[in-house]
Amino acid sequence: MCAEPSAAPKRLLLLIPTSTYRTEDFVEAARRLDVDLVVASERPNALAGERPDHLLTLPFDDAAAAAAQMREYARARPIDAVVPVDDVTTVAGAVIAQALGLRANPVAAVQATRNKLEMRERLAGAGVPAPAFAAFAVTGDAEAAARRVRYPCVLKPLVLSASRGVIRADDAGQLAHAWKRIAAILAEPDVQALGEGAGQILVEDFVPGVEVALEGLLDRGALATLALFDKPDPLDGPFFEETIYVTPSRLPEASQQAIRDTAARAARALGLEDGPIHAELRVNARGVWLIELAARSIGGLCSRTLSFGTGMSLEEIILRHALDLPIATLERDRRAAGVMMIPIPRAGVLRGVEGLDEARAVPLVQDVTISAHTGEELVPLPEGARYLGFIFSRAVAPAEAEAALREAHARLRFVIG
Repeated sequence: MCAEPSAAPKRLLLLIPTSTYRTEDFVEAARRLDVDLVVASERPNALAGERPDHLLTLPFDDAAAAAAQMREYARARPIDAVVPVDDVTTVAGAVIAQALGLRANPVAAVQATRNKLEMRERLAGAGVPAPAFAAFAVTGDAEAAARRVRYPCVLKPLVLSASRGVIRADDAGQLAHAWKRIAAILAEPDVQALGEGAGQILVEDFVPGVEVALEGLLDRGALATLALFDKPDPLDGPFFEETIYVTPSRLPEASQQAIRDTAARAARALGLEDGPIHAELRVNARGVWLIELAARSIGGLCSRTLSFGTGMSLEEIILRHALDLPIATLERDRRAAGVMMIPIPRAGVLRGVEGLDEARAVPLVQDVTISAHTGEELVPLPEGARYLGFIFSRAVAPAEAEAALREAHARLRFVIG
């Protein structure tokens, strides 16, 4: 008797911008699931000629054109799921999924996460606690804007992420200076390519308090919290460079529940229904405040702090969800885990990194990864948006994981010329 033919593997489209840190982790997760992987980037891959059906080039900045291209592709090679990997691919991912009849967030909801003004307006309309705000044309009158806002305030571009261009101002003079710096960032070609939002500056009330990050997964509108990270370094400005994330959170359970509730309310207010979210919130005596929410998972290499069930990565969880494959559990490894995004201390060219062996030898440190390369031009915040690398730790208690990160970082020496 002939055996039944095995079912063809599911076909997954990953939208991976060339600027992302996350290619390796998502591709490895796809390999573990034995799917037929198709990778699309905004620039041609050097190997595309050898694998034209699996290495595609799509215009992420023109979602309609990308969707039309994928509709044509899918006539011969149907796609089972579309997963955008980073901010710049989320809108294109939603439009492509909609065009192919696949599960995804509504396009308008994803667009709202990519425009901070629209996000603020939707949150305000739904009564979600968030900073008071006003938007101004970057070519407008900064002095007039300075008279309208309250201090301290935070200025930020509408369309950028990773704290690029985010600056605190405590008075009118500081606002004018921040305005000029942000205007210069918005004039850069890569930002202009992002569209109309590149012509405005958002000014928000500064919200004091401790900041946390929530990693979650939406399934038909219901939010499951995958991890809640403390950010133990104060983020009070003038710039907002994130450094250390540690999970589980050390906040009281009542505060943690309020954070989960606020993130869920924000997702509903924006219209998000499916897939990963990454939310940034602040907690103070007045409650929990939604600062940012993105329709994608945590950035950089930070997801490497997370392990679920019998060793599933965050990326595998996301892919299983998108492909409607079974997920045995969303329970995270009970050990504390931490990551430090190594900040750029000053501008210049990276000449070398010393002390790597000593940093990796620190007890409880799992790895130190330097993502910047020798000869690279380093640009610190607020103009830059990248890090020197990442330090990872695991421990019994969150405080131990945090201490290991700080000790390892203290042993690194960056030679910048």
